[in-house]
Amino acid sequence: MTNAVLLNNVEHRDLRVMTERSADFGDDAWYALTFPLEFRALQGHYPIFFQRDAGNGNFFPLVLLGFQPGENLYLRDGKWNSSYVPLTIRREPFLIGRQSVVEDGIEKTRRVIHIDLDSPRVNRERGEPLFLEYGGNSSFLDTVADMLEAIHQGIEQNEKFVRALQVHGLLEPFTLDVTLDNGESNQLKGFYTIDEERLRGLNAEDLDELHQAGFLEAIYMAMASQSQLRRLIDEKNRLLSSQ
Repeated sequence: MTNAVLLNNVEHRDLRVMTERSADFGDDAWYALTFPLEFRALQGHYPIFFQRDAGNGNFFPLVLLGFQPGENLYLRDGKWNSSYVPLTIRREPFLIGRQSVVEDGIEKTRRVIHIDLDSPRVNRERGEPLFLEYGGNSSFLDTVADMLEAIHQGIEQNEKFVRALQVHGLLEPFTLDVTLDNGESNQLKGFYTIDEERLRGLNAEDLDELHQAGFLEAIYMAMASQSQLRRLIDEKNRLLSSQ
């Protein structure tokens, strides 16, 4: 459970946020949600797949960080072993919210920052300050605001992106059988990937439609990211050999 409250520079003027990466801070997730606008930055570090929400049946893209729940193979010795951390991981313990305001007699909704006060990252002694001495935002908090805005826009884009993939039949189930160096067998299933054969069969008009929507590059980035599965397997073998 989270204890998310609207962030303000009065009640929270002394708050700090620790930015180290650790399982103790909740970084032991085995996948992270993402969106097409982030694919270019991700594809050189993580394999990108799609999963189907069991509740509503909708697809969403994610990056794979491990082979089982609670396993993040990019965490090593208290550090994140990659130069890029997915935004939905980096944004912790912040969330984006909505607030109704009245401007010139008109009620409007604006996006605001919430913070999870129960997060182990939040304290008053260590980490990055959120506010300056006289109440202004710190540079760290400005960066957080930009990050949350990027996530908001990305999540909004996801719906259109996934719909386009489905319209063109570009998602197919994916199963990976992995035999590790110690002889242990693992099967990764329940994920979807881009159907490359179907993509090659699209006509020029369909390809142009995807290109004009800004989705064609994201599709190729997702396909290119599959090479990072080898890294995950190598990290799993390294972990097992060190135990």
